[in-house]
Amino acid sequence: MLSLSLLIRFKSLTLHYSPSPSTSFTLFRMATTRASFSSSSSSSSSCSVPAGDGVSPPSTGVTAPSSAIDFLSLCHCLKKTKRTGWVRREIKDPESIADHMYRMGLMALIASDIPGVDRDKCIKMAIVHDIAEAIVGDITPSDGISKAEKSRREREALDHMCKLLGGGSRAQEIGELWSEYEENSSPEAKVVKDLDKVEMVLQALEYENEQGKDLEEFFQSTAGKFQTEMGKAWALEITSRRSKRG
Repeated sequence: MLSLSLLIRFKSLTLHYSPSPSTSFTLFRMATTRASFSSSSSSSSSCSVPAGDGVSPPSTGVTAPSSAIDFLSLCHCLKKTKRTGWVRREIKDPESIADHMYRMGLMALIASDIPGVDRDKCIKMAIVHDIAEAIVGDITPSDGISKAEKSRREREALDHMCKLLGGGSRAQEIGELWSEYEENSSPEAKVVKDLDKVEMVLQALEYENEQGKDLEEFFQSTAGKFQTEMGKAWALEITSRRSKRG
């Protein structure tokens, strides 16, 4: 039997929206996914999933104010949800998903030009690559969820967020950037995949220095997996500083 809080959450999804039966089921499944993951992972915050008013703006790049605020309010969950790996290692005041994406955006901004790579696209991709976690949370391999199931949940969440934004060119751009990253299907995706790993090992080094932790597992998990020369060089600089620390 569904809990009262879950029924209330589902009601909040449809309070200002009258979807079709199939869409109602999708929204309900998203609410239950977020609720069940929140109950099983200490890194996830409880965030409602707004349904919006169902009004799509023109496809000219104009975003309706109501759609924009609904979307941004949902993205607030990224600021509240702590990264699972650090929570499980009992890091004090661990970074949020938004913290992680923000520094990745800065990495893309300061990166040297690479032939055939659109730097501005990398910045955008870094900003949205984990955006679906606003709904599903930060799922890691230790959660016992297959890669296929993780991808399905995140894609469903991403589709909902794009609809919440009202569709149109901005939502389409977010969806395309996210898909490229997930599929590792472009030079920019390969760069941002490397930035994701670099940011993690840099954060691991900082937590080791600040909190006296041994986070070797995070360095081992990225060893030999960098796809670009920039990623390899930045990772080498981080591991070199770690080894010099003694």
